[in-house]
Amino acid sequence: MAKRTAIIDIGSNSARLVIFERSSRFGFRLICEQKSKVRIGEGAYSKAGFLQPIGIKRAFFAINAFTRTIQKYSANSTICVATSALRDAPNAKEFISLIKDKLGIKIKVIDGKQEALYGGIAIANLLPFKDGISIDIGGGSSDLTLMRNGKIIDTFSLNIGTVRIKELFFDCNRPIDDAKDYIKQELAKLPSTFINDLAIGIGGTARALGDAIMKKSEYPLDKLHGFMYDIATHQEYLNNITNSSAIGLKHFQLKKDRYDTIREGTLIFLEIVAHIKAKTVMTSGVGVREGVFLTKFLKNNNYTFPKAINPSIQSILDRFDSDHSYKTLQIKKQIAKGLLNIFSEYFEFKQGYENELLSALTLSDIGKNLTIYKANRHSFYIALQELNYGFTHEQMIFIATLLRAGKSAKIKKTLRKKYGSLLPRKKTLHWYSFIYTLTLMLSEHSHNAKITFIYNNQTLTITSDKPLYLIKEAIKEINKPASFAIIVKDTLHIPPQITDI
Repeated sequence: MAKRTAIIDIGSNSARLVIFERSSRFGFRLICEQKSKVRIGEGAYSKAGFLQPIGIKRAFFAINAFTRTIQKYSANSTICVATSALRDAPNAKEFISLIKDKLGIKIKVIDGKQEALYGGIAIANLLPFKDGISIDIGGGSSDLTLMRNGKIIDTFSLNIGTVRIKELFFDCNRPIDDAKDYIKQELAKLPSTFINDLAIGIGGTARALGDAIMKKSEYPLDKLHGFMYDIATHQEYLNNITNSSAIGLKHFQLKKDRYDTIREGTLIFLEIVAHIKAKTVMTSGVGVREGVFLTKFLKNNNYTFPKAINPSIQSILDRFDSDHSYKTLQIKKQIAKGLLNIFSEYFEFKQGYENELLSALTLSDIGKNLTIYKANRHSFYIALQELNYGFTHEQMIFIATLLRAGKSAKIKKTLRKKYGSLLPRKKTLHWYSFIYTLTLMLSEHSHNAKITFIYNNQTLTITSDKPLYLIKEAIKEINKPASFAIIVKDTLHIPPQITDI
């Protein structure tokens, strides 16, 4: 596959460019993102779907600017897809020919089911859930994907979108109930299997609502992808957005660039989640563009990452851990599992965080690539920013917090205070921090020694077939989560010359 791949997504409301860079077989990162509110579908829905000159002009200039960016980033491959505005337009072929002849970009018009499929591929690989229904509200259509056990079961496209509803109802000052009836008529076409407690919000409307609810709720983590909220808790707030005047939108903590279609989008969103009987929303920061990329990136792997691979972790390791060793990692994991088994047998603390512990150990050296001084702080910030895919917010902050632990295994009070709602209880956090820190000490100084653990009479005995002199000193600095002693037994041989001195 190409080193750098550019994806252009032409929607009814916006045109977007993203450029992804492949860092390894299963590692990638986003290196460029640009957006232009082209509104290519403006005026089309009230004029038999025909694209109007004003929208065509904006789209042409935006795509022309995108081509210059693609050249600047030396992208090796460019894929351009277009959705409902072009597939509905009788004069779409003329626009497609114009872009190909003048700009050299070949546009592929995808139908609603393909659009929903791309969204499904993106969330299946990059969000932590098993069952749910994705909702991608565009300018002309809303595309849904039914997911079970992380697999795409069915897709469906509805002819309800923000620009379509805006031009047919809101711009004409028609009663909001007329718009609701129109939406419900479309929803009646949805198969009865599309019922689930979880709605995954894809696209600009879902992101705008999620971002506003995060701000309103004073959510501690500044990360929209994977943010979850309860619909009933925010039902009144969402209803008020749909019923607001255009001027009144400034009171809802919404971004200004969403004002023109957010009332229509929220109305569509509320009607869909009610129809599918969803109770919770998970906000997705990925969608069609990531789906298009992953379809190509994972073509030889059945469009999915291997179970042992997390794309965020892989990308972080590719960029921040040049000395990453499989053998060293296996030693760390073996030590950690041994300690976890020992302590969980004799002490009470919440289980179920082994995956987060092992993920933190996998990333434990990333901060050293910047500088060995205060490397744990660097690791924390790298993980907080880059650990995006496949983890819940609770898992993300737990992993980052373990990385922040220093030689004493203490978790800063400021971290607990800021992220307390997302972190485990203090006792549990202390235990995992202790096991994480002790594991790093043993793997750092054991030099492939064979290490065993025995716990008896409130004493952890660490036995090694190689010297562990430095560990004996380092262990004294660790803040233990319970009252017990640690004894290190190794094969330290003292030369006769030293004893004779």
